[in-house]
Amino acid sequence: MNIRKNLGLLSLFLSFFYLTQAQEMPVKYSFGEKYNDRYKYSNLLEISDDGMGGTLLVRSYYTGIILKPRGYYIEHYNKDLELVAEYNYKIKGLDFVNAFVKNGQLNILLLEYNLGKGSYDYVVHRSPISSFNFTEETILSISSQEVAEPLDHNYYKRNFSSGFTTTTFFNEDKSAFAISTHFKKGRDEKHFVYLFNSSLNKLMEYDFSEQIEEKNYAFENMVTSKDLSQLYLVGKAYYKKKRFAATDRKFQYELLKVTKNGAGIQTFDDPGKFSEALKPIIANGKLICVGFYADRKDNRYNGLAYFELDRNSLVLNAKKYNPFSQQFMADKFGRDGDLEIKNLVFKDVSVTKDNSILFNAEEYFVTSSVQQDPTGSRVKIERFHYNDIVSAKLNAEGDIIWARNINKSEVTQGDGAYASYSSCARGDNTYYVISTASENPQLLSGERLIFRQGLSRNRNVFMIRLDNDGKISYEKVIDDNEARLPLMVSMPLIDRENSRMLYYAKRGSKKQLVSVEINTP
Repeated sequence: MNIRKNLGLLSLFLSFFYLTQAQEMPVKYSFGEKYNDRYKYSNLLEISDDGMGGTLLVRSYYTGIILKPRGYYIEHYNKDLELVAEYNYKIKGLDFVNAFVKNGQLNILLLEYNLGKGSYDYVVHRSPISSFNFTEETILSISSQEVAEPLDHNYYKRNFSSGFTTTTFFNEDKSAFAISTHFKKGRDEKHFVYLFNSSLNKLMEYDFSEQIEEKNYAFENMVTSKDLSQLYLVGKAYYKKKRFAATDRKFQYELLKVTKNGAGIQTFDDPGKFSEALKPIIANGKLICVGFYADRKDNRYNGLAYFELDRNSLVLNAKKYNPFSQQFMADKFGRDGDLEIKNLVFKDVSVTKDNSILFNAEEYFVTSSVQQDPTGSRVKIERFHYNDIVSAKLNAEGDIIWARNINKSEVTQGDGAYASYSSCARGDNTYYVISTASENPQLLSGERLIFRQGLSRNRNVFMIRLDNDGKISYEKVIDDNEARLPLMVSMPLIDRENSRMLYYAKRGSKKQLVSVEINTP
């Protein structure tokens, strides 16, 4: 009896522990109507504001005994989350780049190989959203032989020898996009950078070929000035001819500035300090790069990096290296672990009213293995890992205020839109939304928050808050009994002005929109 009584008290204590850890979040959510969907297999490519309070979605869909892409399915919802129009755009054989809405028109940017001209063409398919009727416009054409994977944008490897690769980046408000093209045939090698505005006018063209004699450039992030007269691209510059030890890094991060009058380059590394995962922002008129750094030439991260540059000359006016604190390492590893921090990819950066910088990144990497399919053939299987969230706050001078780690582990072989997380800053607080089969996270001593994988088919939606001081709180805001369709949590439409996140939820032949709104003064 005593043992049973003690176990009952322990259970009551643990329940009280979890209840006292969860904080009531200032959140309001609503579900749109569930609709039937004719395409069970699809991927969400873009979710955009229609300019009238509604939402426009673009999906690629797959049909057949052997699933193959058949076209793009477009859905239009009004401000009340009601489906008002659908359109099946039956085109195939093209690579999707991006989509955006401008002046009541849906623009789908595609990459197409033109056999007749022997070129890769960037083509925009445009239609009014009031009545779908698409027209086409080629905005850029690059002569090349056809290659297997022309669109090549990843964080850990890049193929510069295939003959042709291209990457496209949009700025935050999608008022402009940059296109990087790399062409190689024998000894002839060319690299061009272009900037277009959302009206599809070419604003800049820069021949980057001279700079690639010694290095190949794989850009990762971009930012533009408000008037679109300045373009800044940050990425990895891979050395071509240097010899490396097995543990050495074969690249360094560089920033490229392009204007109508020319271009300039800035590097960041110092002796014993090697930049990692840098992201450019323009805050209060300043050009700033924030990210991480390593203190040796491998892929382990040791702290946070901050660089302030002159927007015209690219001269470094200030730089700070903030090592990870013991609290941060305890958040991540507890008392033991391999103590390696690596593979961080930026998700979001925002600036507060006092010009402090809030940013977060995620551990992301890909593993592969060879398996046998039902016919006995050996096939390569790739698995995409979305692990811990790293969040940090720097003051206006680049000094660290706090850095925290949220432990999670997710892996998928399919649609990554259901994994990862989304975030939105409101004042000095940062809010994170994750979808997990886990019923209860663990908030251990030192505020070490851990989400473990659950086994349920349905998913709970949790909101996590990091306040002005980096203190963690959390709450299950939508129970899996309510969220019967899983949210594509990593692809929201974020209304930052009103702190509202809109999610597409889908399973099989059912779909709906879910709105999550943060209600704070």
